[in-house]
Amino acid sequence: MVIKQRDYYEVLGVSRDADQAAIKDTFRELTLKFHPDRNKDPEAEEHYKEIAEAYAVLSDPDKRQQYDHRGFSGVSDFSAEDLFGHIDLGDLFGESDFGFGGGSIFDRFFRHGRHRQASKGGDLEIVVHLPLERIASGGEETVRFQRLAPCTGCEGTGAEKGTQPKSCETCGGSGQQVLRNDKQENVFIKQITTCPVCHGMGTVIETPCQLCNGSGKLEKEESLTVNIPKGAEEGMMLRIPGHGLAAAQQGIPPGDLFVIIRSRRDVRFQRQGADLWREETVELVDAVLGTTLMVPTLDGEVEVTIPPGTQPDAVLRLRNKGLPKFGNDSNGDLNLKISVEIPTDLSQDEHQLYKKLQDCRKH
Repeated sequence: MVIKQRDYYEVLGVSRDADQAAIKDTFRELTLKFHPDRNKDPEAEEHYKEIAEAYAVLSDPDKRQQYDHRGFSGVSDFSAEDLFGHIDLGDLFGESDFGFGGGSIFDRFFRHGRHRQASKGGDLEIVVHLPLERIASGGEETVRFQRLAPCTGCEGTGAEKGTQPKSCETCGGSGQQVLRNDKQENVFIKQITTCPVCHGMGTVIETPCQLCNGSGKLEKEESLTVNIPKGAEEGMMLRIPGHGLAAAQQGIPPGDLFVIIRSRRDVRFQRQGADLWREETVELVDAVLGTTLMVPTLDGEVEVTIPPGTQPDAVLRLRNKGLPKFGNDSNGDLNLKISVEIPTDLSQDEHQLYKKLQDCRKH
């Protein structure tokens, strides 16, 4: 099953260059509208979780930078406490809690949030460039990618087939060592470090798998068939659970694969949302007197009438000749921007005719 995860900027409805004040103001407005303590719609809580997650990332400069550079994979390993712990109603609404009950508005998400602490492997992102016709029609598309997957020889254990990793005797399988454990006055002091023998894994491999050299992972080339939504928006992400990177520890599922949809460059059109743009050049005389042109669309050529007196940079709109609007039954438009070509190499007869026209326009 493919699950779409929306871009955080899209969730909040702010531009990618929005400053912190704008992000904070927008989140305050959305909180007043969708917080489940005020909005009793059954879907309000899930929608607000999405809003809260977006704000938690974009309101933190470091997390925002990681998200801008790496997308969802840049923030996938943060726990709920890491994301939401710094946000409080007092900072957003001052002394009035507007009926939210005070304290951190994210307490419920610490218990019920969808974030997991190191519960899966890393996420993987790939970009697919699709022709406009595929975006217009939607449908199945095969994507190919490489990822670190569990080794087929040892099934991810890192140990040679027929053997198993053994519990680390140094740390007793905990992956940690206590270097100091004492009491000074009324204070208990415990110093814990990662086990130097098993490097925090809790197990040691006596007979490493020859295929993966004990890593438990292999570089693997895979192909998947994904369903492209009709009218998929530029930069839309499709999440495919379980097809990301293998986790460091056995028994933990792989991360997710995010397929990012981009429009392939098309010499005929430029895409702007569901609208398409195309520049058409007509000669001066045709702009003055009008003419007809055969213009390409995604459905084949159509005849377009250029009205008499068409001005340079005029835009003629062919309604519903653009891309389907995602999640909508309507289509965008095909916009023709008219460029008028001024002749520079006139014949003697043409020069005389333009001269007569010039004289005529003066009287």
